[in-house]
Amino acid sequence: MTNGRDSAVLRAMPKVVSGGVFTAGLVGLLLLGPPSTYPAPQLIVFVAAFFVCQGLLVQHHARGTGIAFNLTDIPLVIALFYLPPFWVVATKFVAAAIFYGRRYIREDTGLLKPVFNTGVTTTSTTVAVLYVQYMGLGAASDPRTWLVLVTAIVITGVVTTVFLSAMFYFISGWGAVIKAWLGFALTMVGPILAACVGVTFLVLLAATMWTSILIGLIVIALIYLSRSYMALRRQRQVLRELNDFTQLVVDSVRSKRLIDAMLGRLRDILSAESATVWVPAAGRYPQIRLTSTLDDAGLTDLDPIPDGLQHEVMNSGKGLLLSPKNGTREQRATLEAAGLRGAMLVPLRSGDEVYGCLSVADRIGGEISHFVPVDLQLLETIAANVGIAVQNERLLDQLRYDAYHDPLTGLPSRRRSLAALQEALSITVPGEVVAVLMFDVDSLHEINDALGHEAGDTALKEFAARLKAHAPAASFLGRIDSDEFILQTRLASTDAAIETARRLRLALQGPFEVGGVAVSLSAAVGVVTHPDFAADADELLKRADGATRQAKNTADGVQLYHSGLESESLRRIGLAADLRRALDRGQLEVHFQPKVRLDRPLNDPGAVLGAEALVRWPHPTFGPVAPEEFIPIAGSTGQLGQLTETVLEEALRRSAEWAGEDGPLPMAVNLSPRTLADTAFPDKVAALLERYGVPADRLTFEITENDVVSGEPRLTPGLDRLHEMGVRLSVDDFGTGYSSLSYLRRLPVQEIKIDLRFVQGMATDADDRAIVEAILGLARHFAIDVVAEGIEAHQTVEQLRELDCEAGQGYYFSRPLPADRFAAWLDKQGGGREQTRLRVV
Repeated sequence: MTNGRDSAVLRAMPKVVSGGVFTAGLVGLLLLGPPSTYPAPQLIVFVAAFFVCQGLLVQHHARGTGIAFNLTDIPLVIALFYLPPFWVVATKFVAAAIFYGRRYIREDTGLLKPVFNTGVTTTSTTVAVLYVQYMGLGAASDPRTWLVLVTAIVITGVVTTVFLSAMFYFISGWGAVIKAWLGFALTMVGPILAACVGVTFLVLLAATMWTSILIGLIVIALIYLSRSYMALRRQRQVLRELNDFTQLVVDSVRSKRLIDAMLGRLRDILSAESATVWVPAAGRYPQIRLTSTLDDAGLTDLDPIPDGLQHEVMNSGKGLLLSPKNGTREQRATLEAAGLRGAMLVPLRSGDEVYGCLSVADRIGGEISHFVPVDLQLLETIAANVGIAVQNERLLDQLRYDAYHDPLTGLPSRRRSLAALQEALSITVPGEVVAVLMFDVDSLHEINDALGHEAGDTALKEFAARLKAHAPAASFLGRIDSDEFILQTRLASTDAAIETARRLRLALQGPFEVGGVAVSLSAAVGVVTHPDFAADADELLKRADGATRQAKNTADGVQLYHSGLESESLRRIGLAADLRRALDRGQLEVHFQPKVRLDRPLNDPGAVLGAEALVRWPHPTFGPVAPEEFIPIAGSTGQLGQLTETVLEEALRRSAEWAGEDGPLPMAVNLSPRTLADTAFPDKVAALLERYGVPADRLTFEITENDVVSGEPRLTPGLDRLHEMGVRLSVDDFGTGYSSLSYLRRLPVQEIKIDLRFVQGMATDADDRAIVEAILGLARHFAIDVVAEGIEAHQTVEQLRELDCEAGQGYYFSRPLPADRFAAWLDKQGGGREQTRLRVV
């Protein structure tokens, strides 16, 4: 409370000082008594002389020393000799009141400054008059008279400096007081020269009044020369300041201290208490909001200028001067609410584009000093130089940025990523590991083929945005290949790295729309840590890449690097060669898993609706090789077409072999988008159907939902041809693609298979049950058959029956069986003899 009261007192003291000085001047005028004479012509002449000379300030700088004097001291010397004491003070008071009052009305000076200056002028003149009265004057040619008059002028300067010191003390402290007295001492020669000129004129007038004509001519010449000199000097000063400022800006750009140096110098040039630069965030550039203040040595992010005024300047593209007499009432109210007396704001430009705002606030000098229009012009000129410098700095920064960043996503490139990774490896932190997570975006090639490369670019940008949004704090992100991203961070352990990878993979999944088509994002994630598994950046990336390839075959899509992956790479190469031999020698097996009706007991005739043909590989060395391992190998080595034909031919042969009274047993075969995109594939299917005598409607091709959506434009011709032949299409893993369901209306889909995760979870998770129920309702609307996958419990069967789901498949009924065991299972169930087309109703 005490500090606040003291602060309020300090803020009020300039007003107290101004009022006191003004009152002292009036008291001095009254003490000199009422005049006995009224020399009107002389009074008019001296008031005019004081008024004109008040605005004429002669300055000269030589070897770092400034000499200045006001020409009003010249008529004051003559007035002290010729006029009565009262009229000396009165004429000086009237001239000062008119001069400063005129500035108050026409310019932005505030009321306090005219009151203070008028009071100082009156009081100092009163003291000079009292001194002259005390000392007495002789003849105009008497040297003692000269000395008294010159001394009176010096006393006027001393008194003025005393009152200025009092004002400066309350505004800026003792430092300003010391500067005021040093300035007076260094420039004392100015008032003395002015007094000497006045004495010279006095001697001439005393010799003959005709010299007044010569003096008048000399005064006119002095006025003209003084005004010309002041204008020229002002121009030179502005040019010098602009030159110094421009050089400062150039040097600051080189030293990367542009804003710091620029704001400090700007504040000095305009005698402002603060200078601020504000550049809103744009693209990859963050917001810049920095302020240089009189009290702080460095820069702060505290902006005294209200945001609304800065936005107004940027939107209008015009400079703004705010003071008691400039700006609208609303603008001044906004400024006053921010605790400011005055401000100037100008836009920063790059060509015709406004990209920021440069501003200064509160001119040094408290309430007696304000910014004027010429200051705004200077600030606009400075802003033009700053704008060019900032833009050039940004251009250089952009070139450096482009050299090390991916232009599509804005992430660091492979070169920058390797450098950052090597830098991270050079710093060892106890209890932490450097974890590198490599993300390989799934199905990017399919998106490019189906929707075009622009859609693929959109997918990559969306993936990068999601990765940025969910990455741990202080992580480094980079794009190192067309569909590969890395994330480097420090974590407590390798286990924490694996958990982070799993969390990020789940967070990255989800739909987004490209050209009206819903596309689902996903990625395989490889994890490697330092110092556990690698010693340098290149080795880390190499091993992360190997882990990422293996992650494509894992259940959760995440794989931690381990030394066994090196041998797995060799295993993969060996399996590719073995698969080709196995296909040529017929060593692959086809197992069959039944599809059954849920509304009938399993041993009822017609309960078995058909079977799904699933390929198996009993490797002579490695034992059973999972389809998830060898099918991708077949796809990458060009053997997928032969593999699909092998399974299809065996499925159709068994379909005919297990025929019932109503015909061959319906068969379902999994199909990849690559095979379906083969224009010759429908003809091969037709040939095999004819060879084994199986009607086309007894064959169903299953394709996953993600493959249907991502490859729709490319797969549509093949799907249409198969549909025309009578072959049925089933959408596998339905519900996992997070995609638009409009394809159910566009494509010839006769069946959907509810993903086993929803089916298995519906007994314990109400959300899964709701999803299953929704899918069944959707299927009824489109008149599409539904098969529930992954049934493993009787409770699940009962729940599906409650939802009127009539077909299912899973271990609860039978695992996939070899052909001979499946035939025995069929005979035991009595199925396969009365197939009935199933439709959800």
